[in-house]
Amino acid sequence: MTDPLITSAPDLTELTRLRELARGSHAVITEHQDPGGAYPAAPTFSAYRGYAWLRDGSFTAEGVSRYGDVTSAGRFHDWVDGVLRRRRAQVDDLRAAIGRGEVPSNEAMLPTRFTFAGEDGSDPWWDFQTDGYGLWLWSVVTHATRYGLDLSRWRPGIDVAVDYLVAFWDRPCYDWWEEHVEHRHVSTLGAIYGGLVAIAPHTSAPVLEVAERIRRLVDAEGIEDAHLTKWLGDSAVDGSLPSCIVPFGLVARGSDVASETLTAVARDLDVDGGVHRFTADVFYGGGQWILLSALLGWNLAAAGDTSGALRHLRWIAAQADEQGDLPEQVPHHLLHPGSRDEWIARWGTVASPLLWSHAMYLILADELGITDRVD
Repeated sequence: MTDPLITSAPDLTELTRLRELARGSHAVITEHQDPGGAYPAAPTFSAYRGYAWLRDGSFTAEGVSRYGDVTSAGRFHDWVDGVLRRRRAQVDDLRAAIGRGEVPSNEAMLPTRFTFAGEDGSDPWWDFQTDGYGLWLWSVVTHATRYGLDLSRWRPGIDVAVDYLVAFWDRPCYDWWEEHVEHRHVSTLGAIYGGLVAIAPHTSAPVLEVAERIRRLVDAEGIEDAHLTKWLGDSAVDGSLPSCIVPFGLVARGSDVASETLTAVARDLDVDGGVHRFTADVFYGGGQWILLSALLGWNLAAAGDTSGALRHLRWIAAQADEQGDLPEQVPHHLLHPGSRDEWIARWGTVASPLLWSHAMYLILADELGITDRVD
């Protein structure tokens, strides 16, 4: 028998609780936002403390933008713009090297995470990832469009991101999870595609030409058994793949590939509403990720499956602790429980609060129309 709480609309008591978590999520994000505008990935977690990712931050900015907080999102976009302005010469040097037929090293590329001052990190990291630059373009254009803002405010940084992606979009790099630098990852290509299509009306760069090349490449090498795959030439799925449908549009909503991708992710990675990253995940034992549950729910809501989306929203809300904090992942249904202790010994307990988790809750709650936005 189907649980009526999964299929029924929230009653007033539940709606109040879900809205309170949204208010708390916004408060967590804005409380920890750096004065310079950066969103820390997690304010207390040993490996994330003091750093901001373009990927995490761009989704976080979208969450607070949807919640009605124009100022906080704008401050983040101001920060990214400032960071990328200062990388103009580095990108020009990289493009010049390509023009000379050279192949820059991964260490020469732009980083995936920055200190709050916009500098490279001082400790080793899996730093070459291009998805965040596409994600930021999508996020800043979406925010500006939502509120009728002039993109010239962020134009220098936008131009740097566009030039970087046009030159290096097809280069293998680390994925969303900072793994497998040797592959070209479908979710990374999707984020770049989404960013380039978003910025296309606002630039003379050949971004639509590159976007079409991405689409053709994924069509040819990133689909297996009618669904998107973790990387080109693979057959497995990844919890990040729904982003290629909503919000990035690499795959059209309602298409056969979109439907099969959501089905495959749910079949292989969704347990009771919580979504794993991928079946071989050993990070903290391979738990269920808040943000991926929200991403799948977002796609379900966009496809008209309100009850399916509510199932994920309710699961997320149930993971909040007594303070209303949402972690990065939870240890339910661990895929590889024997590896959990080694990560705790290395980095401490799982990151909480994770700002990206809170932002994705805001996005899904807004998609379902149950937030009380700030003025």
